Amino acid sequence: MDSIVVDIANYVHNHEIKSDLAYQTARWCLMDSLGCGLLALNYPKCNNMLGPVVPGAQMTGGCRVPGTTLELDPVKAAFDIGTMVRWLDYNDTWLAAEWGHPSDNLGAILAVADYQSRVHKQKITMRDVLTAMIKAHEIQGVLALENSFNRVGLDHVLLVRVASTAVAAQMLGCTVEQTQNAVSNAWIDGGALRTYRHAPNTGSRKSWAADDATSRAVRLALIARSGEMGYQTALTAPKWGFQDVLFNGKPIVLSRKLDAYVMENVLFKISFPAEFHAQTAVEAAIILHPSVKNSLDSIERVEIQTQEPGVRIIDKRGPLNNFADRDHCIQYMAAIGLIFGELNADHYEDTVAADPRIDALREKMVVRENPEFTKAYYDPDQRAIPNCIQVFFKDGSRTEPAEVYFPVGHRRRREEGVPLMKQKFVNSVDRIFNEARAIELLEMICDADQLDSSDARDFMSKFARKLPAVETLLA
Repeated sequence: MDSIVVDIANYVHNHEIKSDLAYQTARWCLMDSLGCGLLALNYPKCNNMLGPVVPGAQMTGGCRVPGTTLELDPVKAAFDIGTMVRWLDYNDTWLAAEWGHPSDNLGAILAVADYQSRVHKQKITMRDVLTAMIKAHEIQGVLALENSFNRVGLDHVLLVRVASTAVAAQMLGCTVEQTQNAVSNAWIDGGALRTYRHAPNTGSRKSWAADDATSRAVRLALIARSGEMGYQTALTAPKWGFQDVLFNGKPIVLSRKLDAYVMENVLFKISFPAEFHAQTAVEAAIILHPSVKNSLDSIERVEIQTQEPGVRIIDKRGPLNNFADRDHCIQYMAAIGLIFGELNADHYEDTVAADPRIDALREKMVVRENPEFTKAYYDPDQRAIPNCIQVFFKDGSRTEPAEVYFPVGHRRRREEGVPLMKQKFVNSVDRIFNEARAIELLEMICDADQLDSSDARDFMSKFARKLPAVETLLA
């Protein structure tokens, strides 16, 4: 079997995670991801994606979908949970040669944990869930360090499929060999095109593509558990393997030993639901807001310095057609920050986008790469995401440059970020349940001993909506 497939399977089955920092960060990640998911339920287009494939075909005693009354099979539950977490582009992020959102794997992890607990009466604790999260983050993130799938037009969600397949197989009770078989099939599936992330095809598929991958992973793990074979050279076969067919013949590499590096260093989106390369740009724009809010008509130009990936991914000119276009446009996000002094998911809606000041300001923006920012971005000791904005006025005056190297969700700003992340969670949960319930759930997640020893089935029940009583239905 290809060595990477062997390494991944051995890691999920046999490697002990000893990092206290990774487990603590995983708790924050669990909290933040569920908060993102509950917040997304306020948006009808997200809700339209949820529920059984065949309307009405719920599974009694199946996997719960947080914030809803749904009980589904684990494949569709993985899709639904993942869709909620990913919908607003507000969940955690990993940036390297490839980009992605490691908490996209949570759909598979929570669905399988609930399924095994409820249907198969398997004892799965939340410590087991946290371990699976750490390992899924690690597989996806380490594969992203030096393998740039975006350079060949493939989307990063294929790494979600590989990582989720591995941890789901282990959680479902597969042997090491069966996990290898499942992971080999995950590579054989190939990769989705990135075209839904870029003009002229930018669209809402980017909000459910990873969830399609994580649900597919559960399906592949279940198939492998049934005894279905794997493929020894899915990656390396000449002419027909993944590397030759889809990666220009380049080898896929694991550039470091799999442990807990990615979870320890993951980036959280705390302040803004925005593509991560622009997080510090929005923060810089908000810093400048008091200096420009009353002088928008007097602006001659706005200069934005960013990293090379920021130029390549989110430097967008011309019409922006929808929510998905706007939250991946650095000019749009910076304009919102300069005009309004804040940025939230509602700012991407058509009603706000119709404000003529936004496009007028976008037309005055110049985006360019700062080589020092790019260097800091790729430096493994910094993992910076720098942006700098400066506004120039028609009378020759200018603002001071607003430069931000590390977003509030960065490991270097964790002390500052955690209280804000807790508040983000409470605000999100409050919109679906109530503030008292939000605080109760926050306290449960923040109590490490209580959380780790909790049964996954009980944990999921606390996030589920109760089905109406029979008397209510008959009333």
